[in-house]
Amino acid sequence: MMNITTNLKTGEAMLLPVGSTAPATPPGRKIWEIRTEEQHYAMLRDQTIKETNRYGQKIDLIAHTEGKLPVGRSMFINENPAVGTNPNRNKQHGFFFTADNCIGCHACEAACSEKNDNPAHLAFRSVGYVEGGSYPDYKRMNISMACNHCDDPVCLKGCPTRAYTKHVEYGAVLQDPETCFGCGYCTWVCPYNAPQLDPVKGQVSKCNMCVDRLEVGLKPACVSACVGNALDFGVIENIPENREQARVEIPGFPSPEITQPNIRFQQIKQLPDEMKRTDSMPVKYHKDDKGRYRPAIDQKQGKAQHWNVARLSSRENPLVLFTLAAQASAGAFALTFLGAQAGLRGFATFAQSAVYAPLAILCFLMVAFGLFMSTMHLGKPHRFYRGFNNLRHSPVSREGLGIAIFMGALGMHILFSLPGNSLFQSVFAAVLSRDIADVVSLSAAAAAARGFGYLALLGSAGGLYYMYKCYRIKARPFWNHWQVGTAFVGSALSLGALVAGIVMIATQAFNGLPFINIATVCTALMCVGMLVEGIGHTAHAKAMGTAEHEGGASYYIQTTTFGKTYRLRNAMLGLNLGLACALLASMLVLDAINVFTLLGLAVVGATLVATSLIGRALFYVLVIPTTMPGAFFWKNKGFEEHARDIGLANMPQVGVAPLRH
Repeated sequence: MMNITTNLKTGEAMLLPVGSTAPATPPGRKIWEIRTEEQHYAMLRDQTIKETNRYGQKIDLIAHTEGKLPVGRSMFINENPAVGTNPNRNKQHGFFFTADNCIGCHACEAACSEKNDNPAHLAFRSVGYVEGGSYPDYKRMNISMACNHCDDPVCLKGCPTRAYTKHVEYGAVLQDPETCFGCGYCTWVCPYNAPQLDPVKGQVSKCNMCVDRLEVGLKPACVSACVGNALDFGVIENIPENREQARVEIPGFPSPEITQPNIRFQQIKQLPDEMKRTDSMPVKYHKDDKGRYRPAIDQKQGKAQHWNVARLSSRENPLVLFTLAAQASAGAFALTFLGAQAGLRGFATFAQSAVYAPLAILCFLMVAFGLFMSTMHLGKPHRFYRGFNNLRHSPVSREGLGIAIFMGALGMHILFSLPGNSLFQSVFAAVLSRDIADVVSLSAAAAAARGFGYLALLGSAGGLYYMYKCYRIKARPFWNHWQVGTAFVGSALSLGALVAGIVMIATQAFNGLPFINIATVCTALMCVGMLVEGIGHTAHAKAMGTAEHEGGASYYIQTTTFGKTYRLRNAMLGLNLGLACALLASMLVLDAINVFTLLGLAVVGATLVATSLIGRALFYVLVIPTTMPGAFFWKNKGFEEHARDIGLANMPQVGVAPLRH
């Protein structure tokens, strides 16, 4: 699926309507001069062009717009309105990589970083490798990879700020770092690790296909610098000279079905049936019956189980708190509001009490805290408002809108609930020296409060649904399972019932009113929430435990590196569910609550919070994406951790990103 948009000036990355046009090139303006040092092999020389690519997409990108866009538009590169002379500038271009020729010299990396003035910890193009066999028949295959400027760029769809644009010029997927606010979601959804999040600047940047060079008929800098003639570039599906293959995958390359990437490979030399990564990722690649290499689990860490509690802390800590707080807030409000609307015994009474508004305010503060933590997760928190720019495609934008509607409607619900609240009536009466009922119609306020309450429920439901959709990512198989939904729904039920139960039971007890029904309903919902979460965990463990992909590798890490912590989480969840069910049974049979029941509920609540925090931290720490293989030092998480442990990471030239964001 093509996402064709108009071209924009540098610094603007808005998607404009298909029919819009760019300003015409002023007459007499010329494109920049070509350097005299450029060699003949750096020149583009596509002669014949195919009609469609292997995915069935038209290579002429103007055809995708049905001729609504002009052919000779300016790309405004560096504010230059001149238009290049490349006759194929509206055709989809792509890289061609010959793995047999790559010697792993990293000249392409150096040329790319020099041209883009990248710091040592960022690289738009990276060289990794896989190896297999044993002496004397040892084989190693190098892989040079950058952005593949895909036909279906998931980064463009996922980005909430609309910082990405797929241009009809060359089919380049370009990203504007100044529009980006540093959420990093594009780095999650991209299977090839093309977008690079800079923790220093708090923004993402990526390969721009060197469109400035393409405008004057030159190949990208990385291609021109390749000393082994491994990299080439041109209109997609055009096989370069002296090549005989144009494959869409090689060992270590994620499935092209995810994004339909515009890169082609040649790899003819015979390789062993099993190729291993030299980085710390527990993944290797095994040749199947059709000769294709598929990922498999590489148990390079052994089978010993460890705690590693300190490693549960990660860059995603704010998202741990955001998701749990938002889900607990949504669950607590839904329980109290719907319980009162349904006329449940105890709930209706509580809704008429003075503490109902404070509980709603508590829910408001919880979701506000969650949104604050989510904002602090951004590289540029002051640009949070840009998160609503891509409601058409991005689940992040839709999640944010749903949570914002929930928060806004909840605030209005609280506001219109105050006139009927006895506590606030007394306060206002003391201040104004008259009955508030003389000023505000209680019935109208109650109706408005009820309407905004239902709107808040719709907002929270939409927010939680798109929160779930944010994690159904093909590039992260460990997350791409319905268990994410059971975890989020389970947390909303159990944590929401816990928050609401604490406040309502304490209020009823303080007022000398019966609270057995409230305790029973809240305990039942906690049981249901934990049961739903447990079912999801069981199914997820079964699926990932037998999977031969990155999700299976994540499960391997879960049961080894974090094995003891994982077992503790499971044991706590199971025992807590059993205790909660036993307490629920006693309340149903005895129709009464004693001090031991209350102590048991307190234990259930404390254990539930601890289990939720551990489980959600594991959720973020464990996921292994479908990234390209790294080298022993470069793009190797294991080396990065070691470099930080011994202080080597303090040397900028080592290329280990600082932990600033």
